[in-house]
Amino acid sequence: MRAQFVLSEIGVGLRRNLTMTFAVIVSVALSLGLFGASLLMRDQVSTMKGYWYDKVNVSIFFCNKNDADSGANCAKGAATQQQKDDIKAELGRLPIVQKVTYESSDQAYKHYKEQFGDTPVAGLVTPDQLPESYRVKLKDPTKFTVIKSAFSERPGVMEVQDQRDTVEPLFNLLNGMNIAALVVMGLMLVVALMLIVNTVRVSAFSRRRETGIMRLVGASSFYIQMPFILEAAIAGLLGAAFACVLIVGGKYVLVNNWLAKKIQVINFIGWDSVVTVLPLVLLIGLLMPALAAFFALRKYLKV
Repeated sequence: MRAQFVLSEIGVGLRRNLTMTFAVIVSVALSLGLFGASLLMRDQVSTMKGYWYDKVNVSIFFCNKNDADSGANCAKGAATQQQKDDIKAELGRLPIVQKVTYESSDQAYKHYKEQFGDTPVAGLVTPDQLPESYRVKLKDPTKFTVIKSAFSERPGVMEVQDQRDTVEPLFNLLNGMNIAALVVMGLMLVVALMLIVNTVRVSAFSRRRETGIMRLVGASSFYIQMPFILEAAIAGLLGAAFACVLIVGGKYVLVNNWLAKKIQVINFIGWDSVVTVLPLVLLIGLLMPALAAFFALRKYLKV
C-alpha cells in the first residue's frame, strides 16, 4: 500500500510540473553529455600521446659545408666522420637510448620530397642543403633533455631537436578544448541543480496540504520526502539516459563514420572506453538530483 501511494504521488508530481521536469531532463542530459565527452576526450588525448610519443625521435643534426655560419659548433665546417662515430658510440652507452638510426642527406631529401610532394616549396631545397643526422629512439621520450644537454654543444653538431615539439601544440589545443568543455559542463550542472531545487520546491508547495495531513497522521520525514526525491531521481535518470544516447551517437557518427575516415593517422578510442563512461554518467544522473532534492526539502518537510 505504501509503495503504491509513493508511486501515485510520483506520477502526480511529474504531471503537475511537466514543463520544469522536461527542463531538468534536458539540462541534465546536456551537462552529463559534456561530462562524458570530456572524459572520452581526456582518454583520447592520452591515447594519442602514447601513440605519437612512442614514434617520435630525438634528432641530432650535423653541420655540413653550408652551415659555417650556423653557430660556433659549425665554425670549422662540416662534421667529421670521427665526430659522428664518437657521438654514436656515446649514444650506444646511454641506458635511455633504445635505437640509433643514421639518416644521410639524400635520405633526408627523399623524406622531404615525400612530405611536400609537388608543392612549390619542394623545389627550393637541394640534397646538399639538408644535414645528416642521427635519429635517436629513447626508451622514455621525456628524457630528451639528457640528449640535448649532452650533445647540443658538441663540435660538428648543428642542432638537437625533439620531434615532440611538432605534436605538442596539437595536444595543448586538445587539452584546452577539454578544459573548455569541463567549464561549460560545470555551468550546465549548476543550471541543472538550480532547476532541480526549484522544481522540487514548487512540487512541495503545490502538495503542501497532502504533506500536512501526512505530518498529522505521524508519517516520517523520509516517507514524506520520498516521492519528491524519487521524482527528481527519475528526471535525472532520464536525462542521464539521453546523455548516454548522445555519447554513443557521437562516437558512432562523429568519430567512427567521419573522423576515423578523414584522419586515418590517429588511433581513436574504442567502444570499451565509451562503455566504461556510461555507467558513471547514469550513476551521477541518478544520485545528483536525488541528493539535491533531499537537501532542498530538509527545511520544508520536517516533521
